[in-house]
Amino acid sequence: MINKREKHDIEPNVSIHPFFQFVILFTLLVGLVIVGLFTAEAIISAKYGSQAMTDVMAYNINSKSSLNALWILQIISTTVPLFITPIAFAWLIVREPHEYLRDTPKFPLVLLLIAFVIMFFSLPLIELLSNINQKMVLPHFLKAVDDWMRASEATAQKAQDAMLKMNTLYDLFFDLFVVAFLTAIAEEFMFRGCLQTIFLRWTKNTHVAVWITAIIFSAFHMEFFGFLPRVLLGALFGYFVVYSGSIWPAVVGHFVNNGTDVLITYLSQHKQISINPDDQHVFNYSGYIVSLIIILFLFYVYRNIALGKKPVSL
Repeated sequence: MINKREKHDIEPNVSIHPFFQFVILFTLLVGLVIVGLFTAEAIISAKYGSQAMTDVMAYNINSKSSLNALWILQIISTTVPLFITPIAFAWLIVREPHEYLRDTPKFPLVLLLIAFVIMFFSLPLIELLSNINQKMVLPHFLKAVDDWMRASEATAQKAQDAMLKMNTLYDLFFDLFVVAFLTAIAEEFMFRGCLQTIFLRWTKNTHVAVWITAIIFSAFHMEFFGFLPRVLLGALFGYFVVYSGSIWPAVVGHFVNNGTDVLITYLSQHKQISINPDDQHVFNYSGYIVSLIIILFLFYVYRNIALGKKPVSL
């Protein structure tokens, strides 16, 4: 039943109500993002001149300096605040760092391998949801909103394409480190660590907490036509944490997802593979069904191992 409490559910034991925890966490993040924006602007202007910042804000990434400025803006105004916010919140506000960051290393290490495999078998389902998402059109009276959403997504895609332009192996490893590794840790501490824990204590329902967090996680990225696949990813990461009691399987899953995109993009750019990283029609409906069946089975195995039950014989 959906309300059944799992082994790793946590009991409310802090004086700050979860609603106010949510408000504090959100406010802290917004404050640090604003500080990060001003800091990044100061660094960019000092290093490359004020025009570089203007180019970045207009997504006019046509030079090495504007690309470097874009990376500075991304890291200082987004990645760093996402990393600092949950740590500051867990240590200084609620003062339960291990409960809110879920940073325990005490879980069966085989779960990391299962999480790794699940992420690869999730690719067909992610593609299916992406295709559904792309076909969604708002009602005619909201056409202006629909046009704005599509224009915003196209603009953001320009910045992403610039950041994922990798000419050398150094570029590849830099992107893997920042886009895959650092982002995975920062976002998982923020969402599956602090935010999911807040909703676990607020709703006292594991599944509600996982899916609410997944929806907020997807909305945070402001990519309207990638909303559904990112909700699925958020839910996968959420259940990795719920059953294991640790953030690290989710970090591995997040890293694999982002890192796969980076690696495929690099190999495609250098003509090492024929796959187009933007192609959303790689799989067919049989692949989608097989993907779902394998993921459900692997999660069954993952949950049994995490909760100390006898795993299924493979």
